[in-house]
Amino acid sequence: MSETIGPKPNVLIVDDELQLRRLLRACLEGEGYNVEEAATGQEGITHAAQHPPDLIVLDLGLPDMDGVTVLRRLREWSHVPVVVLSVRDREEDKVAALDSGADDYVTKPFGAGELLARLRVAQRHTISTAENPVFRLGDLEVDLTARTVKRKGQDIKLTVTEYSLLRLFVQHAGKVLTHAQILKEVWGPTYVDQTHYLRVYIAHLREKLENDPGKPRLITTEPGVGYRLSAPA
Repeated sequence: MSETIGPKPNVLIVDDELQLRRLLRACLEGEGYNVEEAATGQEGITHAAQHPPDLIVLDLGLPDMDGVTVLRRLREWSHVPVVVLSVRDREEDKVAALDSGADDYVTKPFGAGELLARLRVAQRHTISTAENPVFRLGDLEVDLTARTVKRKGQDIKLTVTEYSLLRLFVQHAGKVLTHAQILKEVWGPTYVDQTHYLRVYIAHLREKLENDPGKPRLITTEPGVGYRLSAPA
């Protein structure tokens, strides 16, 4: 069992498959989490409202409503990190879940190690950038208060758009951002289909921030879905 410091995080599992809930409970409790369960979407929403969890693991194929609907209803009032765990592996399903507010998406069958890693990253999303205005990842340093970017201690000059794009990634470090989410936030709602803008600016950022832009390690591509800025360890 992993050693934990401080209170145990509370995880709500929303899945109608009893055997999977039991498997997840054993896995998560072994890592120091407190686990609660819900077998339907409505039960999950009600539980999250009455006993707010630190994390939610959500299936999409629920008996009473689609998991995407659950996500949208949760996001009307809650910012709790949600990791989708689903047998659906089509790009459009991943995009729909992420656009509706999921923090990450793991397909079944899954490895326990991968899921636990995704949950740890999702937990770090709850740390607001206001509390941590300086973001550090490897030799990259982004000061959101001073609006400065450094690599290996040297100032990096970014255009206004490049900085806006990087700031969005920093605010959601470790989370997959879909093409539409990024375009809407940086360029505006009329640009959500202009993915060529995004490819160009991602290439610019990689040229300035990556040790090897051809093999990016900071800003990685989620094929057909979007991009992810790695989270600090």
